[in-house]
Amino acid sequence: MSTPGHDDPLSKERSHLAASRSALRAMREDVESLDITDVTANWVNAAVLEAQIEQRIKALADLSETPLFFGRLDYLHAPGAEQAEGGEGERFYVGRRHVHDADGDPMVIDWRAPVSQPFYRASKKDPQDVSLRRRFGYTGGDLTAYEDEHLLDPAEAATTSRLLQQEIERPRVGPMRDIVATIQPEQDEIVRAGLSGSVCVQGGPGTGKTAVGLHRVAYLLYAHRERLARTGTLVIGPNRSFLHYIEQVLPALGELTVRQATVDDLVAHVEVRGTDEAATAVIKGDARMAEVLRRALYSHVTPPAEGVVVVRGSRRWRVPVYELEEIVRELLDRDIRYGAAREALPQRIAHAVLVQMERAGEAPDDRVQNAVARNAAVKALVKSVWPQVDPARLVLRLLTDADFLAEHAEGVLTGDEQKAVLWVKPARSVKSARWSPADAVLIDEATDLIERTHSLGHVVLDEAQDLSPMQYRAVGRRCTTGSATVLGDLAQGTTPWATRSWEEALGHLGKGEAVVEELTAGFRVPTDVIAYASRLLPHIAPGLTPVASIRENPGFFDIRTADAGPADVVAACRELLEREGSVGLIAADARVPELAAALAAAGIGHVGPGEETTHATRLTLVPASLAKGLEYDYVVLDEPQAVVDGEPDERTGLRRLYVALTRAVSGLVVIHATGLPPQLA
Repeated sequence: MSTPGHDDPLSKERSHLAASRSALRAMREDVESLDITDVTANWVNAAVLEAQIEQRIKALADLSETPLFFGRLDYLHAPGAEQAEGGEGERFYVGRRHVHDADGDPMVIDWRAPVSQPFYRASKKDPQDVSLRRRFGYTGGDLTAYEDEHLLDPAEAATTSRLLQQEIERPRVGPMRDIVATIQPEQDEIVRAGLSGSVCVQGGPGTGKTAVGLHRVAYLLYAHRERLARTGTLVIGPNRSFLHYIEQVLPALGELTVRQATVDDLVAHVEVRGTDEAATAVIKGDARMAEVLRRALYSHVTPPAEGVVVVRGSRRWRVPVYELEEIVRELLDRDIRYGAAREALPQRIAHAVLVQMERAGEAPDDRVQNAVARNAAVKALVKSVWPQVDPARLVLRLLTDADFLAEHAEGVLTGDEQKAVLWVKPARSVKSARWSPADAVLIDEATDLIERTHSLGHVVLDEAQDLSPMQYRAVGRRCTTGSATVLGDLAQGTTPWATRSWEEALGHLGKGEAVVEELTAGFRVPTDVIAYASRLLPHIAPGLTPVASIRENPGFFDIRTADAGPADVVAACRELLEREGSVGLIAADARVPELAAALAAAGIGHVGPGEETTHATRLTLVPASLAKGLEYDYVVLDEPQAVVDGEPDERTGLRRLYVALTRAVSGLVVIHATGLPPQLA
């Protein structure tokens, strides 16, 4: 590895970095100077174009702390050219976005471009026509070192990149950062998988599955920008704290238009003010509830009792009851949405009338058919046969009317299950009801049975193992015509309805054909820490492959017995704050107030999950229930047994503990006054 003052090549690379920054600044200034006065026909076009220009300016921002390029590829031949005698190689700098000079020649190549792929995939065994791969080291935004691999030199042994290790282990403060400089070959294969197919990534702690999912979005937007600009993309996370933590990754890669949401955001048809007992939530989240809702909805469709008579001028046209029954039966057999069928019914009746008119020698057109469909008698018949249904009212009736529920849950839910979902205190109206999160998902299902949910081009679902079957269905509705990237770890499922297998989950999502990939190489969690946490795997996810850390640094790991209660926890936090990087104090939810008071008494500032850390305040106090998906350079874990006891059952508690144990990047201190869970012995 070369360092300043020893190699002239470093000065040349610094010059290229300076020139690239100047070129990027010129690109941004060119966009800022655009005059759209004479190219917009109206104010709507002008507003759209101005918004596009503003987004382009933001995408061309030069982030001072972020390296503009992180690698270089020297090709033996020009990419795409015939590898024949006399072929001239080319040199490409690989970075987060494309930068070109005044003549349009590339100075930095986007990491997503095909020519950049060998930076992640080339090896001694398969050099992919790359003679040299150079990695750059940075301090802040300043280039400080470089490291070369001569892939075609048989005398040079393959070694682990020190710069790569340093980048993985670099202390972190603030939100999650991209891993674009450290993507590994197995991760790159998932990132660059095609848009048409769905992918499920099973990955243990520290395998980079979240980062892989986010970089996959960035890649797909690069490779299929026009299509996804029309259809849209969405990243779904488990909670607001998690979304806040990851929200800067895509903008750092120049992607500013990806929406982020939680499942609760997607199904927010009503205000959620209530909660369910775990057993009740499990039943409401069961996929069988979809059939109960379907039966309840279509019970509103009743056979016509008599024919309908349409009066037009001096003529009366009668559609007999048997013909109306046939129309209704045909619409039911077509299995289209309830609302779409209801809209089609008056048109079908009107068509039957038009057939009679034509037989009588008239020549009606579409205007006549529409007029007949709006006829008062036809509208009255539709209202009685196929009435409008409000999805929230439908769910409210199911949860409050025991007879109505029993009628439509017969053979689907047991009597005890029906009793479990019925509200003890029925609400008077939709607005006054204390809806639970599971109720909101049921309303979303009912809404989709009535009107089709808008489908996006691609959806990324992170921490998917915690979703119920009904929640999977809610997400699946958002990508029926698109694809999905599902990310999760079965061992980290901490809800009573946690996913048992990816095959089952993908079936509920409507993506049974998705390819399941497994990431087992750990880049984030130190060897000693992941080995300790993996003791829990036989008890929480038998048969799951343990993560194998590839970190050369074993990390800092210590188990301490607390004699002075919270004072020992505070002392451990103070000790770790003397090191560089972020510190997370993770504790059972019930113990958080006591620890917050102890930190305040000791004069140690801290923030909560989702709040921005700074160099002055690097400690985050994290309830165990919110730790999933977060990471810190150092973690203090308070009372593991209390984390286990804070959950409704032991398996869920042990899974919660597994999550808490695996949030550290460089070191972990476990502190306990009571005994450790026997599964860690």
